[in-house]
Amino acid sequence: MKRALITIDYTVDFVEDNGALTCGKPAQVIERKISSITREFIENGDFTVFATDTHIEGDVHHPETTLFPPHNIDGTPGIELYGELKNVFWENKEKSNVYDMPKTRYSAFAGTDLDMKLRERGITDVYLTGVCSDICVLHTAIDAYNLGYKISVYKEAIASFNQPGHEWALGHFKDVLGATIL
Repeated sequence: MKRALITIDYTVDFVEDNGALTCGKPAQVIERKISSITREFIENGDFTVFATDTHIEGDVHHPETTLFPPHNIDGTPGIELYGELKNVFWENKEKSNVYDMPKTRYSAFAGTDLDMKLRERGITDVYLTGVCSDICVLHTAIDAYNLGYKISVYKEAIASFNQPGHEWALGHFKDVLGATIL
């Protein structure tokens, strides 16, 4: 088994109290856990992906424009990794097992080279952390399932601004996608 960690959208806009599309406290309380897991993966030499929602200011053609307020705009402070995770990234960004990847859709696989990067490394198992558990983490898990990856989700390292959606996603990960909930 070769594994990879995919940390999804743990940015200022999704986590900080005044973030443009914040999960607030639920996302803030997982900061230490996400940072710890990320350090462990990097130190073990596992492929570690920072998948970050990236939008262009004023893009009226993006489907999220009508669903959510502008968030994670390229070049703004809101797109930066939040808290300790930002330090973990900057301390390790030059390592060959660390991959900083912008994404423009909910899934980290949609329109990116993520599947190719995982396959060229022989990775079979993906581990997920980040926000929002019922949106971007969920869609990434669904695509990982459809591509044949074994999925594990760290329950204490995902969050959402929608608690009922978060709980529903946990059940979906386990019962529909066969994910291991850690």
